Amino acid sequence: MDLTTTYLGLKLRTPLVCSASPLSETLDGIRRMEDAGASAVVLSSLFEEQLTRDRDDLLSHLTANTNAFSEAQSFFPAVEDFHWGPESYLNHIRKAKAASRLPIIASLNGTSLGGWTSYARDIQSAGADALELNIYHIPTDPDVSGLEVENTHVEILTAVRSAVSMPVAVKLSPFFSNMASMAKRLDDAGAGALVLFNRFYQPDFDLECLEVRPNLLLSTPQALRLPLHWTAVLSGRIKADLAATSGIHTAMDSLKLLMAGATTTMLCSALYKFGIEHIKTIEADITRWMTEREYVSLTQLRGSMSQRNCADPSAFERQQYIRTLTTYKAARLGAP
Repeated sequence: MDLTTTYLGLKLRTPLVCSASPLSETLDGIRRMEDAGASAVVLSSLFEEQLTRDRDDLLSHLTANTNAFSEAQSFFPAVEDFHWGPESYLNHIRKAKAASRLPIIASLNGTSLGGWTSYARDIQSAGADALELNIYHIPTDPDVSGLEVENTHVEILTAVRSAVSMPVAVKLSPFFSNMASMAKRLDDAGAGALVLFNRFYQPDFDLECLEVRPNLLLSTPQALRLPLHWTAVLSGRIKADLAATSGIHTAMDSLKLLMAGATTTMLCSALYKFGIEHIKTIEADITRWMTEREYVSLTQLRGSMSQRNCADPSAFERQQYIRTLTTYKAARLGAP
């Protein structure tokens, strides 16, 4: 069975890619992913604001008592001797490339245009095979328009594309007034791939302590519907590859997205729930399903159920909304 696919110009053995998570923060984790059959690994993100905070904390610590014992200042090492920059992340890229044959895709989350471009250059120099722009942006200012938010995404991509020659993907949220238009703008700006979608980790309320606290919830299979819908809508309409993520727990989940038009399907929550070795199970089940239905390659099925290719394109639009509600009501009432 030919499960090969091409993502960001990289020839992959299968469409199963490990998405960004702490699981890839160690070389042992990356080796385990490779042994389990992953075709590529997206590293956890490099956060510009974390680097800035570490730098500020270091400077504050070293200069806190400089006026108290001036004769003792020579005992402190020079600030430049401390490694508060991205070097740890860049070293991890280098070591991952040396320890594994898998394509290593770095992930970057910046806060300034200069940070996006500067760190992108560093990542390219470290040897990453590609870069995923993790644009995790939650606009809360009511005076910022939707168009301004969209323009920011395009500006970030344009700046990074002009700074590096490596393939660049954009991981974005679905929360745009016209997702299809936003996808086309990023495609026109040179995105090599769109990763659908970034998950927003909303905080929770602790009613006992009256505090707002982070609360990470792993994805469920129900989360598949959103990337499934937009992958099917965008397939064949833009040049960029489509990588689907969120809600992919089984081979059936992966197959649905591939038939919608995805180039790759990215795994994260399933690896936490079932272990990294679960990749083997998904690949085996994909192969079994395709063999039973006489497929010989992914090319045959990819995009076969996209909006452009399915028998009923209206299933992805308003007509499906009415149909879903009316048929559910009829079923609940026991109507024929």
